[in-house]
Parts: sequence; C-alpha cells; structure tokens
Amino acid sequence: MNDDRPVLLETRGTCMHLTLNRPKALNALSHTMVRLLDEALARAEQDEAIHSVLLSGAGDRGLCAGGDIRALHDDARASGRASLEFWRDEYRLNARIAR
Repeated sequence: MNDDRPVLLETRGTCMHLTLNRPKALNALSHTMVRLLDEALARAEQDEAIHSVLLSGAGDRGLCAGGDIRALHDDARASGRASLEFWRDEYRLNARIAR
C-alpha cells in the first residue's frame, strides 16, 4: 500500500474496513493506531448503516504483531508516561472490541 497513514478506513456498503498499515513493523500497534481504531469503532457503533467491521493487516506477513514493543521499551527508558497512556487506551480498545 502506498498510503502512509497507520490505519486505513474504507466503508463498503454496510461494512467498515479497517486496515492496519505498518507492514514493515508487522503492523505492530502504535499509540496513534490504538486511538484511530478506537475512534473508528466508536463511529461504527453510532452509525446505523454500519453492520460489520472487517479488520485486516497490510502486507503478507501477518495481521498484527501486537503492541509496538520497541516504542514501549524506548519510552520506559525515558519516563514511562507514554507507555502508561498506551496501555490505558489499548485496554479501552479491547473492551470496545469485546462488546
């Protein structure tokens, strides 16, 4: 994919298609990606025209490697504040997905 946005969003009829777009990092979730996914899912919940959400990963090496461990490690060596915010928002995203 040529688009450099970390999460791509496309609506196809009643389906919202979200694509994790960091194939070089095995689509590992950055804090920005977590926030974008949460915002998109919140919109889907409120939009009566959306009946399903499809999540895919760019590239051919896998859907998602999980959290961006390198960024979390670098933050922990600094202040650790961004890591706390990442985990808070990531758990909120997980709760939204579980609904």
